[in-house]
Amino acid sequence: MGYEGDHHLNLAAAVEFVHTATLVHDDVVDQSKQRRGKPAANYLWDDKTSVLVGDYLFARSFQLMVSADSLRSLAVLSDASATIAEAEVLQLVNQNNSSISVDTYLTIIKGKTAALFSAATAVGGIVGRGTDQEIRGLTEFGNYLGIGFQIMDDLLDYEGHSPELGKNVGDDFKEGKVTLPVIRAIEQADEKETAFWKRVFEDNNIMDGDLERALMILKTRGIIEEVRSQAFSWSEKAKNCLEKLPNNHIASFLGNLADNSVARKS
Repeated sequence: MGYEGDHHLNLAAAVEFVHTATLVHDDVVDQSKQRRGKPAANYLWDDKTSVLVGDYLFARSFQLMVSADSLRSLAVLSDASATIAEAEVLQLVNQNNSSISVDTYLTIIKGKTAALFSAATAVGGIVGRGTDQEIRGLTEFGNYLGIGFQIMDDLLDYEGHSPELGKNVGDDFKEGKVTLPVIRAIEQADEKETAFWKRVFEDNNIMDGDLERALMILKTRGIIEEVRSQAFSWSEKAKNCLEKLPNNHIASFLGNLADNSVARKS
């Protein structure tokens, strides 16, 4: 791939603006108090201000996309923005749904996270004048990278440490988000555990000690390691896509990125 110019800067900023806008809106929906170790925008100001800030970031992102003068990049990023919004709605509809399937969970994270990762890597190939095969490889890489990243993110909610995470451990649990660790626990649950998960999620009745009980179930049934293994598997799929790229420092960097995305503690 060969490239001259600075359009990549505007496109990179556009991707980050879309990302930040989704986080700001996400925190309003979840009523989160913390983001990356600092007060969330909605907690610092209020919901109305946060929604408007998110809207502004979306608008600015599209201005930056247009300034890059790449209709193909604009199409990729605008499609990703729509996909992210659809996935957020699907996640909201399934909040507190203890019968959610792994397939539905994967549909949500492919739309919520992998779509933006995939768009970011794709536009890099587009603006870099890559071949169709290279762009396809980068697109697939971003998709698998995003899936593995989100699975690990959901696992860290039950395994991480608050200072490193930048958010409180158990936030997903308290917000009624049924993620992969819980889905697998419910699939393996005995009668008492099934009643526990139903009370916590469907009845939205969380008692003192419930998070600790959930953590114990996940560890006892080996679900922590199982989900971690799945995250690493998606990371390996991402790295395999790099075979469509020239064997150079870019492919090496992306391979390291895939490794770090699932080896992280925050």
